[in-house]
Amino acid sequence: MRNLTIAELLQNNQAWVAEKLNLEPDYFERLANGQNPSYLYIGCSDSRMPLSNYIKTEPGEMFVHRNIANQVSLTDINFLAILEYAILHLKVKHIIVCGHYGCGGIKAALEGTATGLVDNWVNPIRELYLQRKIEIDCLKTQEERCDRLSEINVIAQVKNIYQTSKMRKALREGRAPQVHGWVLDIRTGLIKDLQIPTAMWEMQSQVTLTP
Repeated sequence: MRNLTIAELLQNNQAWVAEKLNLEPDYFERLANGQNPSYLYIGCSDSRMPLSNYIKTEPGEMFVHRNIANQVSLTDINFLAILEYAILHLKVKHIIVCGHYGCGGIKAALEGTATGLVDNWVNPIRELYLQRKIEIDCLKTQEERCDRLSEINVIAQVKNIYQTSKMRKALREGRAPQVHGWVLDIRTGLIKDLQIPTAMWEMQSQVTLTP
């Protein structure tokens, strides 16, 4: 990994701007007019996880929320505000929850090694592990166990989206975005679509809101 200085970062910015303007002279003028992204991306804060690089999206194409181990916390006001803004104002068509293999938060939850506030934050993942302990512990290596818990965690976070009041309301009004669960394999750069069936959660959410 490169260890760039602040000066080098600013130089890189100037070079990038020059490249963009050379290709599209009105690029930043159009960008400044506002955003209209089709996607809300919920991902991990890991420095290796800027998803826009992996899927070649441009600024303005993806609304982003990131935290340790890509959690959808029903008590996180920051996340809930972002979800509300994405659904009500940006009217995104898709929500992507993207975890990754080799996640430090997942590993800490699996091994019970997290401390301080991080321990509190990843405790729900630890609970997922305890619920699926027999399945996960049967895997041969610790890497495989962490990978499987990463997948289980993404599935749980997709389910959590359907438990939010904003998503329930959007479902009732027929304007809810589609929700997808992905896992990025940093070892290959490839994304695995978990193909999570969400129909049951969608129906349950709508039933909950029916008078």
